[in-house]
Amino acid sequence: QGQLVESGGGLVQAGGSRRLSCAASGRSFRTYAMAWFLQSPGKEREFVAVMSWSGVNTAYADSVKGRFTISRDNAKNTVYLQMNSLKPEDSAVYYCTAAINMEWATIGLADYWGQGTQVTVSS
Repeated sequence: QGQLVESGGGLVQAGGSRRLSCAASGRSFRTYAMAWFLQSPGKEREFVAVMSWSGVNTAYADSVKGRFTISRDNAKNTVYLQMNSLKPEDSAVYYCTAAINMEWATIGLADYWGQGTQVTVSS
């Protein structure tokens, strides 16, 4: 049974950077599209970024374009989210997901979800 575990969250000042990691275990996720979502208190989960299984194709939410970068290392079964120029409104719990294709990953139709990691950006 596959499992996703996020790490790297924490408190960061506005304008700073943070890199989140998502370690996959229990099976290989190299054929899955991987995505990141966020959820702020009282709000629905929102799509942040997605990467195809090959790593060739990516897509981002407009709110993070140019600031966040998704990457993956299939040899390590790990996905990353590099977050730069962080803003207080980026504060949320960030979730890693795995889906059979990018389209499903983008809309949250994922086979696997991690437990989330909290990112708090102070102003």
